[in-house]
Amino acid sequence: MALVNIKIEGQPYQVDDSLTILEACRKCGYTIPSLCSFNHGQCSQASCRVCLVEATGAKGLVASCVYPVSEGMEIKISSPKAVEARRASVELILSNHHKNCLMCEKNGHCELLKVAEMVGARDGIYEGEMSPVTIDKLAPTIYRDTSKCILCGRCIERCKEAQGISILGFENRGFNTIVSPIENRSFANSPCLQCGQCVNVCPTGALMEQSEIGKIDEAFKAGKKVIVQTAPAVRAAIAEEFGAKIGTCGTGKMVAALHRLGFYRVFDTNFGADLTIMEEANELVERIQNKGVLPQITSCSPGWINYLEYYYPEIIPHVSTCKSPHMMEGAIIKSYYAEHHGIDPKDIFVVSVMPCVAKKYERQRDEMPDDVDAVITTRELAKMIKRAGINWDRLPEEEFDDDLIGDYSGAGVIFGVTGGVMEAALRTAYHTLTGEEYGPINFYEVRGQQGVKEAEIDIKGTKVKVAVTSGMRNAKPLLEQVKAGTSPYTFIEVMCCPGGCINGGGQPYVHPLLLPNEDDDILDTYREKRAACLYSEDEKRTVRQSHNNPDIIKLYNDYLKKPGSELAEKLLHTSYKSDRERFPKL
Repeated sequence: MALVNIKIEGQPYQVDDSLTILEACRKCGYTIPSLCSFNHGQCSQASCRVCLVEATGAKGLVASCVYPVSEGMEIKISSPKAVEARRASVELILSNHHKNCLMCEKNGHCELLKVAEMVGARDGIYEGEMSPVTIDKLAPTIYRDTSKCILCGRCIERCKEAQGISILGFENRGFNTIVSPIENRSFANSPCLQCGQCVNVCPTGALMEQSEIGKIDEAFKAGKKVIVQTAPAVRAAIAEEFGAKIGTCGTGKMVAALHRLGFYRVFDTNFGADLTIMEEANELVERIQNKGVLPQITSCSPGWINYLEYYYPEIIPHVSTCKSPHMMEGAIIKSYYAEHHGIDPKDIFVVSVMPCVAKKYERQRDEMPDDVDAVITTRELAKMIKRAGINWDRLPEEEFDDDLIGDYSGAGVIFGVTGGVMEAALRTAYHTLTGEEYGPINFYEVRGQQGVKEAEIDIKGTKVKVAVTSGMRNAKPLLEQVKAGTSPYTFIEVMCCPGGCINGGGQPYVHPLLLPNEDDDILDTYREKRAACLYSEDEKRTVRQSHNNPDIIKLYNDYLKKPGSELAEKLLHTSYKSDRERFPKL
């Protein structure tokens, strides 16, 4: 890579020659509207034609999202020709777009409306018949409305890039073109992972999570004791919904907001994460000592489990039988907690606030009892807070409720980032195998945002080779090794979303048009900044290993007796099965 000299609007700049015009302009402080580009400088199809500019050396206007910069190039963003072309492109898109913006779930975060404002587009200029509409609301996670789709192709590319499975594609031709699973099937009738990465990149309300806010409202109305738990990754992003910089930890204000929303108790899913580690580490140690099926693979990510059941059912015996943390915590709330307080479990309504839309699907699985009654995303929680008129900036810092299952360790906090489950498990597995604490506490070898990380840990002479991966496209080579019986690892952590839960399908949207106060480099580092929030909270905790959590110790002493006990198996473990019979092979 080398630097080249360019001019933008007559001003000289030096930029990297690997950049597109769009990227170069953003780095130099200019905003060119775009609807088909990703938040990392990637572009799907260069199809929206909203980023057209004039550039020397090009014949006519060029799409800045794909056109590279070159030495001596002069770029004109605000020439009359470019301005008019961008306006015309947006007006054509608006002419085939659903008009009731007030009812749109994306209202306030819609990139199309922001772009229309930027280019001065006028709606209603082009009138006529609109494309046929498909409304798909059968899946418990994702809602699809083709009347709001602008055919940018972002979701198609995201599914391919992150998960490597290409569930979505263009169907039909010409005026009848839509984006959908094959044959315009519902998400419920296709081998979709339900991860929501497509929702994260959709610039309009064409793809949205299925909201469960109404179920919570009904539970309050029915007089239920509505108990809420929040996943670790939520605190790392919730403040972004209220204008805070990416990487701002919002734990205390989030808890204060939940108290003001009227929840009976406000708990942290980190307790469930600690419980998961106790069961999962015990399972790993038993496999190691009794020559069980290895490598053991984590089971916390429901999107990954969906992928496993359809694409790799042969390796199900390698996967931990542990439920995910929020399902474990829901089970404990409706058993141990309810019994201790003399509450009928039927009167308890458990809400999980998750960074993940796949959790909505998970709670409705046939293998899961009614441990959790509703799942809302980080974005949905922000909507509830805003609906209640709560001023985020004026909220105090409050603590989670200290009521039997309120304590948690630093190990539970880092569950929300890729490598966090592995590190938390190693901290406890080390203690289980040696009877001693791992002195440094941190396992830096498994940290970082790489797609695949591996390390060999020496546990007093026992060599444990581990791997960490996120995004199914990255996971596939590791899974192929397991399937072939050639995997060199003892333990593998798999998370569905690239970067882990901090980048889940229910987290705040990250795109230049939606982040006017952020530096452009944030688009390359937002995962690291959210991860830093969780690692910081881990460092601040007095207790940083799951097995040292006082509430976890009490739970086992008073109720579960030991990890892997008969009661623990009943409440905290589940099973998985091949899902191939549900869908024809694509």
